[in-house]
Amino acid sequence: MKTTWKLFFGFILVSLLSAFVAIGAYSQLNKNTQTSVTGLFNQGNFRTVGFSNVAAENTDFTKAAEQSVNAVVHIKSVINPNPATLRQREEIDIFEYFFGRGGINPYQQRPPQPRVGFGSGVIISTDGYIVTNNHLIAGVDEIEVTTNNDKTYKAQLIGRDETTDIALLKIDGKDFSVIPFGDSDALKVGEWVLAVGNPFNLTSTVTAGIVSAKARGNILPRGGRQGQQDVPRIESYIQTDAAVNPGNSGGALVNTHGELVGINTAIYSETGNFIGYSFAVPISIVKKVITDLKQYGIAQRALLGVKISELPTLKKEDPDAYNKLKVTEGIYVGEVIENGAAEKAGIEVGDVITAINDSKVKNFAELQGQLSRYRPGDKVNVQVQRGSSKKTFTVELKNDQGTTEATKVLPPKDILGASFKELSRETKMQLGIDYGVEVTDLLNGKLKAAGIKNGFIILTANDTRISSSNDLTRVVQAILKQDPDNRGLFLRVLNPNFKKVEYIAIDLND
Repeated sequence: MKTTWKLFFGFILVSLLSAFVAIGAYSQLNKNTQTSVTGLFNQGNFRTVGFSNVAAENTDFTKAAEQSVNAVVHIKSVINPNPATLRQREEIDIFEYFFGRGGINPYQQRPPQPRVGFGSGVIISTDGYIVTNNHLIAGVDEIEVTTNNDKTYKAQLIGRDETTDIALLKIDGKDFSVIPFGDSDALKVGEWVLAVGNPFNLTSTVTAGIVSAKARGNILPRGGRQGQQDVPRIESYIQTDAAVNPGNSGGALVNTHGELVGINTAIYSETGNFIGYSFAVPISIVKKVITDLKQYGIAQRALLGVKISELPTLKKEDPDAYNKLKVTEGIYVGEVIENGAAEKAGIEVGDVITAINDSKVKNFAELQGQLSRYRPGDKVNVQVQRGSSKKTFTVELKNDQGTTEATKVLPPKDILGASFKELSRETKMQLGIDYGVEVTDLLNGKLKAAGIKNGFIILTANDTRISSSNDLTRVVQAILKQDPDNRGLFLRVLNPNFKKVEYIAIDLND
């Protein structure tokens, strides 16, 4: 028995000694290993990468969010149903009513419903001016605005610009909350921003992200809405990774100070929902457009009068010309328009535009972004590289008609020699149409000379459906911006007396 206890205590003693030895050896080995690894990565240009004792900077978005949500509104747009379809449903055969076709009672079918769209807008003045996206309100019959305190207003369309996808609305009232304008030029890649809007009809939603890139171009697909002509676009977007989804269009992009730096307009997605890329029109462009819309009714376009190529494109298409250049960044002048602003200033084919008013331009989007700030008649300094020399030219910008005057929206009566009246619901149902304007107050002018009479109804102009005199004005203004050899107005006109459709061509050169 004594022998057994001696063996047991001996075993315990050996185990304890072994444990102390093992712990001591592990501690020494671990210390040596840490010293070795640290020494290895501190040699030369290598440094250890680990956790810092200094906490990351806490960015507080609450002030910016509180300052923004009350100035971002919900926009509801309505396109009323086709009156012709309603009339057809009222003219149902009596036998169809009693016996049906295929066992369906036509009076149990759901009548046509209004088409309703939703989006966002930003109040920019205490008296109720609102900026939003053009694509939200183009061609709609009604615009309804709901503020963050659940008050609803009918909105008036002041003007819209397809080129930048910006529109200006007005609601009646005073003392509205607004978002102060910031400086989109001062934004830096990597800077925090907030997107404020109404995604999926969820009001007052705030998401955060960073500025991923600036002056992004070639984002949106070409081609307009159905029944509309394709229009050129100014694309010099702020790209962010802030979550923007359907319903955010027209909402605010703000910096961490709560200042408006952009209007959200598009996402890049194959599904229609956010997948990591969103785009906003910089406030530097928005301010100029909405000022033009308020003052002139149309955005003013200032042109250099050149046809250009980006240098990567020139390298592929004309490597000989590219290899002669002394710079690797800028815009190549491939053609100078006769009697244009650039020609008058002295800019030549082969010059490389490197800056506008000391702001560098490396691609077409950056050039557009700079020129979109100016009006015809404004003067800018254009820096170019010509061979081995740097030159600066003072260019007086012109409009698309080759003058330095501001373009104003002329009423159709001054251009075509007539006034136009929107069709009543009863007239539309009687004629079986859902769009068009009636010719009234016909004077001696282009329409009368083409054989059009009072009471005729203009359905389309250059393949664009016409529902108001403003629609017709926009088509005519677009034609007047084209080359003189291509200023033709093609009308589809309904003679209500004979219910006969006629096609009429009118020359707008004179």
